[in-house]
Amino acid sequence: MRAKVRNPLAKIIALDIGGKRTGIAETDFLQIVASPLETIPTEKILEKLKKMFQEEKFEAIILGDPIGLDGEDSDNSERVREYNELIKKNFPDLKVDLQDERFSSKIAKEVMIKGGMKKNQRRQKGEIDKISAAVILEAYLSRGSGY
Repeated sequence: MRAKVRNPLAKIIALDIGGKRTGIAETDFLQIVASPLETIPTEKILEKLKKMFQEEKFEAIILGDPIGLDGEDSDNSERVREYNELIKKNFPDLKVDLQDERFSSKIAKEVMIKGGMKKNQRRQKGEIDKISAAVILEAYLSRGSGY
């Protein structure tokens, strides 16, 4: 059973932060469904979030936590920690949380195949990134989001 939310009329956003690109996903206002949104250059995360927060109400930002299969840090862990601190500093009123992202890219590829996406579309890294962000957000919602 899902934990009670603080503000059911605010969305939750998820970021799958990579070296070059970041996938973005968001929930609906009832925080039930996670949908892939877009992929942006990683260095533009803060300006994109500022723009999004001016247009709609969000209550939390979930970052994919790039834990390795062995449970240790991955090559991307330090980058995600840096963005975690930057986001907390720039958006102090929003909850920022981490969600294990192991297997999110693999699940995203499977979703793309099952959804009938053509092979040349599946090869586009940006498609995988935004669907991976939705997978991360679904996992976060499934765990009860900690509210």
